[in-house]
Amino acid sequence: MAETKATAKKKTKKSTLVIVESPAKAKTIEKYLGTGYTVKASMGHLIDLPKSRMAIDVDNGFNPEYITVRGRAKLLRELQKDAKKADEVLLASDNDREGESIAWHLRQAFEGKTNAPIRRIVFNEITPQAITEAVTAPSDIDEAKVNAQKARRILDRLVGYNLSPLLWKKVKNGLSAGRVQSVALRLICEREKEVEEFIPEEYWSLDADFIKGKSKFTAQLMQYQDRKPELPNEKSVQAIINEIGSSVCTVVDIKATEKTVRPKPPFTTSKLQQAAANRLGFTSRKTMQIAQQLYEGVNIGSTRVGLITYMRTDSVRISQTAIDDVRKWLAENFPNELPEAPIEYTVGKKAQDAHEGIRPTYTSYTPDSVKDYLTRDQLRLYTIIWERFVSSQMNNAKTRTTSVDIQAGHALFRVSASKVVDKGFYKVIKLLSSKEDSSGSLPSLKVGEELTAQKFYPEQHFTQGPARYTDASIVKTLEEKGIGRPSTYAPIISVLLDRYYVTRSNKQLVPTPLGRMINDILVESFPEVVNENFTARVETELDEIEEDKIQWSKMLGDFFFPFRDKVENVMATHESLKGSMDEVTDKICDKCGRHMVKKLGRFGFFLACSGFPECYSTRSIPLARCPRPGCTGEIVARKTKGRGKEFYGCTNYPDCDFISHFKPIDVYCPKCGQFMVEKYDKKNGSYKACINPDCDYLHLGENPTSIIDEGDLDS
Repeated sequence: MAETKATAKKKTKKSTLVIVESPAKAKTIEKYLGTGYTVKASMGHLIDLPKSRMAIDVDNGFNPEYITVRGRAKLLRELQKDAKKADEVLLASDNDREGESIAWHLRQAFEGKTNAPIRRIVFNEITPQAITEAVTAPSDIDEAKVNAQKARRILDRLVGYNLSPLLWKKVKNGLSAGRVQSVALRLICEREKEVEEFIPEEYWSLDADFIKGKSKFTAQLMQYQDRKPELPNEKSVQAIINEIGSSVCTVVDIKATEKTVRPKPPFTTSKLQQAAANRLGFTSRKTMQIAQQLYEGVNIGSTRVGLITYMRTDSVRISQTAIDDVRKWLAENFPNELPEAPIEYTVGKKAQDAHEGIRPTYTSYTPDSVKDYLTRDQLRLYTIIWERFVSSQMNNAKTRTTSVDIQAGHALFRVSASKVVDKGFYKVIKLLSSKEDSSGSLPSLKVGEELTAQKFYPEQHFTQGPARYTDASIVKTLEEKGIGRPSTYAPIISVLLDRYYVTRSNKQLVPTPLGRMINDILVESFPEVVNENFTARVETELDEIEEDKIQWSKMLGDFFFPFRDKVENVMATHESLKGSMDEVTDKICDKCGRHMVKKLGRFGFFLACSGFPECYSTRSIPLARCPRPGCTGEIVARKTKGRGKEFYGCTNYPDCDFISHFKPIDVYCPKCGQFMVEKYDKKNGSYKACINPDCDYLHLGENPTSIIDEGDLDS
């Protein structure tokens, strides 16, 4: 009898199935919920459009044909079985359009397979409190949000499945084009054209050391003959130096100004990607991968914690709970830097505001307290997120800048020194506080005091043209132009790189010949599609669908039918470019003796035997002759095992072990005759330098042919 009662009691206990997207998130949440809950992962989308065909009925309201994703049928069946056993099913995919779509598809797949109620839960952070609140207040799936995802997915499918066959026919088999990626490619190609067309102009600057007693400081020439100096060449600088040499140098003005520096709001997705790129050197993809790990949960001792809130957001809004938490921490640690009232930040007009800004889930988990539990990159990213959030609720900082003007003949020199006089929020920003604390010091000076000019520093410069896009700057541009959403910035860049339409060189995004060819076709034939205004308007319309203001199928119809007619016209009239970049070379095939042909492939140029398909011989294109004495090999591009990072090595390896991490160019040093390589640094930007370690020749500027023109080859 006792056993029967126990069995009955066991059966009456409610069992709840919670489905999230990733195993890491499932592991964290299951620890929070305890007994009675089973947490499983869907591993993203289980149901989607097929890859092999368009699967959109354009003549019947753009009705999509969804199927189980290849390789996911077993997982879906397992989840259906779990749902059948459960008394309640809670769909806890991410709180965005993709997450809502995943939940909607799962509900469709479970209906008829279980009698359990199927509800939706959402949360912005993975903490015990947030999860508990979510499971106790489930809601229904947001159909309007699902429709917005459906419209975006179908629109991208319609564009891709119509443009890609066009590229196959006109350029090369296997190519593809996407709606948003093509706009980003256009931006990168247009910037590259600006870079190539820019002509650097020479100009000079002049600094001078001034002496007061035992103190010395350096000032910069700011005016000459009461106006901004024009120093086009060395001669013009030397004339000023000659004049100053016999002049009395006098302090004519001293000014001290204070500036208030306000803290910045918590990170949005785009601002986090920009900061991680600029400060940590992370790609957008790497930033989002690490942020995902911090969000889904890491083991801090015996506790598993989601360290940050959801990392795909365009809002800077912060919950009252988080405000209370950070103000309590500040009151205990920096009471003098705690404002009287919380600081509120304005949410941008285009922000969806579905999530908070990116912040730590608990302020008490300082970077120092968790550093032993995180990888180096996790700690670095978490640190800038934590510092940015905590500092956003602190007092302003104040800086004082002292500027001294020194008259020397007709020349006016100026020196400035800045110092943080009130650190305010800088007290928690370790990377900035030491840098901003002081930018040099000056001796005690008075107006009318005479100084001695000891040494002059004339320096040659060249005007800098527009910079190529980096991960940080392209994300900033996409955000400013309203192209894409927080969840798409990193994939946009990744797709362009994966398709070899763009390469990364010294952290800069450079279009490949293939990318430029595709861009030319799309801009010429479909200017209205690869247009930033069109793409931004689509994002606005998707927002309106999510707000249930417009009907998703009408939005698609307004776009598609004129677009289809244009594709058919271009397909019939546009000249084919297939093989247009093939070039017969003087290289001979090792296997059959025929000439090799330079071809543009999926991953760049390569050499292929002209006897194809009888001969399949291929090889990398030589970039230069090997500089090692006595070696007859050539330098070609190679990739490291594992990470696939590109480097340049000799074809005679292993007999010759020469390698370079800088790309050779088809230009040779006018001083020693060895090949030049592309280099980059923050001071000079992109430049060319000799590969010979014993040669100091380099060329600043973009036009490599000017290297030979500048050198005196007869000397």
